[in-house]
Amino acid sequence: MLQVKIIRDEKQRILTGLRKRNWQGAQLKVIDQIIALDDDRRATQKELDDLLAEQNRVAKQIGQLMGQGKKDEAENAKSGVAAMKEKSKEREEQLESIKSRLEDLLYSVPNIPHKTVPKGKTPEENKVFRAWKGELPTLPAEAKAHWDLAKDYNLFDLELGVKLTGAGFPVYRGQGARLQRALIQFFLDEAVKAGYEEIMPPHLVNEATARGTGQLPDKEAQMYTCERDNLYLIPTAEVPVTNIMRDEIVPEKNLPIKMTAYTPCFRREAGAWGAHVRGLNRVHQFDKIEIVQIEHPDRSYETLQGMLKHVMGLLKKLELPYRILLLCGGDMGFASAKTYDFEVWSAAQQRWLEVSSVSNFETFQTNRMQLRYRDADGKIQLAHTLNGSALALARIVAALLENNQTDEGIRIPKALQKYTGFSMIKR
Repeated sequence: MLQVKIIRDEKQRILTGLRKRNWQGAQLKVIDQIIALDDDRRATQKELDDLLAEQNRVAKQIGQLMGQGKKDEAENAKSGVAAMKEKSKEREEQLESIKSRLEDLLYSVPNIPHKTVPKGKTPEENKVFRAWKGELPTLPAEAKAHWDLAKDYNLFDLELGVKLTGAGFPVYRGQGARLQRALIQFFLDEAVKAGYEEIMPPHLVNEATARGTGQLPDKEAQMYTCERDNLYLIPTAEVPVTNIMRDEIVPEKNLPIKMTAYTPCFRREAGAWGAHVRGLNRVHQFDKIEIVQIEHPDRSYETLQGMLKHVMGLLKKLELPYRILLLCGGDMGFASAKTYDFEVWSAAQQRWLEVSSVSNFETFQTNRMQLRYRDADGKIQLAHTLNGSALALARIVAALLENNQTDEGIRIPKALQKYTGFSMIKR
C-alpha cells in the first residue's frame, strides 16, 4: 500500500508510475480522491482534537467552580460538556468512516514501478535481461512432451488427480514422486547454504495475512477460500513467511532477515485449453520453495541482484538453459516495484516456460504490515521486502523430463543424483 504522504508529496511521480502500469482516465482520478479524503481526515481529526481539548479545559473549570461553591455555574458547564461529548462522538464516527473509505482507496492502487521498469502493456513487451548464450538442447523427431513421458514411465497422473480432486491436481508416483521430493530438498539445502532460515509455515492464512502481502483485495478471485472459517489456501509461501514480521519493529543491525520455505501452492488460475497449459505447464496445485528477505531500503536493489544470482545458480546446477526477463509495467504483479522472471527451455515443446519470479516490493507490503526497523538515530522506518521462487517445481520437472530423455531413459542431472538415489529414470 502506498503511503498517503508520498502520494501527496510526489503526486506527479505517482501518476507517471501508474501510467506506466497503463492506468489512465478515470483510474487516475483515484489519486485526487485519496488526497481529498485525506484533507477531510485531517480537518475532522483537528475538529475532534479541539473538542476533546475543550472538554478537558471545561472539566477542570467545573472542579474549580465546585470548589468555589458556584454550583449553578458548574451545572451549566456540565451541560456544555455533555453537548461537546455528543459532538465528539459524532466526529469520531465520521473520522472512522473517512479512514475506512481512504483505506479502501489506498488498497486499490498498485505499487509504483521502479524507474528502470520498461513501459509496456503485455508480456510480449517484457525485455530480455539476460539471454541464453549456449546451445539449446536438440531432440530427435520422436521425442515426447513431458505428459507423454509421464505415462511411459508412470511418473505422474493427471487423470487420477481429476478422480481425487479435479482438473489441475497431479498425482506424483514412483520415481516421479522421488524426483519431486529430491528437488524440494535440493532447493531447500541450497537456500540454507545461502544463509536463509528455513521456515515451515501453515498452508492456510487469515484475511489479515493475505491482505498484508497484497493478495487481498487484488487476487481474491484466484485464491481458494475456506468460507466457514474465513481462511485462504496460500498461493505461495511468500504470504505466511513475510507476515511473520507483521507489526514488528526490528533493530537495523538485524537486517537483512532471510527466510525460506517449502509449501504446496494453490491457485485457481488454470482453466484455459491448448498445448501451453497441458500437463504440468499450468496446474492448480504445485510445490515451490520461496526465498524472502526483509532488507534496508538502501540495499534492497543490490539484494535483488543477489537473489537473481541465487536462482541462476540453481538452474546451472540443474543443467537447464534459462533466460531472464525484466517485466514491463503492464505485466508486473500488483504489489511489485520491479520483477524479473526466469524461463527455462522446454526442448520437446520448443518454448520457454516461466519457473521463477524475483521481485522487490520496496515499502508496499511493509506499509500494509507495519513492518519497520529502528535506525541508528532511533527513528522508526519502513523496511523493504523482496521474494523469489527458488524454484517452482511443476515446470522444472517438465523441462527436466523433456530435455534429458534418451534411448536408455531420462537422465538425472548430477547435482540431483544424491537426492534421488538414481542417475536415470527407467521403465
